[in-house]
Amino acid sequence: MGTSTIAGVVRATCSAIWMRLKALVLPHPTRQQWLDIAQGFLERAQFPNCIGALDGKHIRVKKPPNSGSQYYNYKQFFSVVLLALADTNYRFIIVDIGSYGSTADARIFRASRMGRWLQSNQLDVPQPANLPGSTGPPAPYVVVGDEGFALSSQLMRPFPRRGLDAKRRTFNYRLSRARRFVECAFGILTHKWRVFLSPIQLAPQNVNVVIKACVVLHNYVRTYEATPDEDAQVESLPSGSDTIQLGRSGLAGLRVRELYADYFLTPIGSFPSHQ
Repeated sequence: MGTSTIAGVVRATCSAIWMRLKALVLPHPTRQQWLDIAQGFLERAQFPNCIGALDGKHIRVKKPPNSGSQYYNYKQFFSVVLLALADTNYRFIIVDIGSYGSTADARIFRASRMGRWLQSNQLDVPQPANLPGSTGPPAPYVVVGDEGFALSSQLMRPFPRRGLDAKRRTFNYRLSRARRFVECAFGILTHKWRVFLSPIQLAPQNVNVVIKACVVLHNYVRTYEATPDEDAQVESLPSGSDTIQLGRSGLAGLRVRELYADYFLTPIGSFPSHQ
């Protein structure tokens, strides 16, 4: 069987998997589903009003012909980027697939449908609500990311690491507890679908189809076949995420981050072992 024939079979099979499973395991969340996701982050990460952990993963690919440095990333290999929002069951909520490896996560997020939908309030995210036990101002529902993303009222990232006081150190700790779920999701994806352990020898458009198929298969397994024993081993898997320190802060985001940071120091919002 020729190479082009095999590539066609792979493309057709992966496309069929994506089309068959997407609506089942990667639907657009409803407002109630966002609330359920937020409850998961409150219970498992002690981060209230959080509707997902955001990060990007570089998927190794063979250098596409005549592509120059477009696919060459800061880690010095060729890649496309899987940008994903994950819940506390290590499932992907929304994904953006196929950006050039040379592009920073923050730029991918801003240009993605996910980023545009979030910034323009098109995701049916619940309205701001009081943090648990708090009578202070309502806090918006947010996603959490690393330093590679720009701070906004919808996206929380850590305080800069220099000169951290107790409040900022506590906030960073709590955010890292929430963000680890997307890192673990990438680790599970790579461990389960071993095509990601070496460069994918396909044209970029076919690579994207393979990634799509693996994403929905991952969610299917996490939804219908995951076991408690497997979950106990999740955090020992190597992280599959990649960090690029580029994003900038917005004034509205600074105010929201301070709201969360202050809350985490109150008796009702505190959590032990953050030092």
